[in-house]
Amino acid sequence: MNPTNNISNELIRQTIIENYEQIARGHNPKDDNEDPHDVSPAAGNDKPRKTCCCKQAAKSYSDERKESSFAQKIGYTQEELTDLPLGANLGLSCGNPTAIASLQEGETVLDLGCGGGFDVFVAARKVGPGGKCIGIDMTTAMLHKARENAHRFEERTGLKTEFRLGEIEHLPVADGSIDVVISNCVINLSPEKEQVWKEVARVLKPGGRVCVSDIALLQPLPENLRQSMSALVGCVAGAVLVEDTLHMVEMAGLKVISTEKESAFIREMEASEDPLSKDIMKDVPDSSNPHDYVTSLRLVAQKTALSG
Repeated sequence: MNPTNNISNELIRQTIIENYEQIARGHNPKDDNEDPHDVSPAAGNDKPRKTCCCKQAAKSYSDERKESSFAQKIGYTQEELTDLPLGANLGLSCGNPTAIASLQEGETVLDLGCGGGFDVFVAARKVGPGGKCIGIDMTTAMLHKARENAHRFEERTGLKTEFRLGEIEHLPVADGSIDVVISNCVINLSPEKEQVWKEVARVLKPGGRVCVSDIALLQPLPENLRQSMSALVGCVAGAVLVEDTLHMVEMAGLKVISTEKESAFIREMEASEDPLSKDIMKDVPDSSNPHDYVTSLRLVAQKTALSG
């Protein structure tokens, strides 16, 4: 399902890759001489060069403290954030999927769109040395960052983690090999969401569960916001209605266990001084606010013994 149906799947995918590559490298488009929001032909560019979803990449200890504060507002504990590798938390979350996953020691966890490894490292402490945590990302620069962070994480904790290059629509993971799939503000970016949920069902063991925090719509977006590349990169335009998300989950053969709508991330975006958030706000009707349209959806679903 591609809600931005006037934008090709390939352009969506390339735009996401380019912007997340910039975040992984710590590049700030505001440092460019040209306007990073200009996608006009005169700019010699048909794709925006912006940061993504929530925040700029953390580049310093001060920035890391800001990202830590934001993470606590959307559901992470101070204990979970302690001693993570610098730069693992890139501020790209809209919730804490590990908080709803009830992770147990020894489980195998798969993170879709792992970024710098943030949720992989949080999960690794919960499943312990007898468990296994795997992160998947489609951007080479982000994967390189995650693997560098993994070395530092292992030095600090003794816990091993694994990171693989791949698309969430075509997971490089064996059938029936995962106890828990987690994902944080990523599935909304995919133009092929049905395929993502089918892949989740394929890799889960019978009885395995998927626990995600993602952006979903409470009502259809205004047309100009739906077709905005800023809103796409900002995890808004690619989102689908809550009920459509639940339908895709069930059609993949998964049983929805629980859902919860949470507004903390959206209200942080409304108050943000980040240029991408401001750009999105320009396309919101004067009489409305983003939280009228968008929510952070926490969802838990299970693969039953008869699924797949």
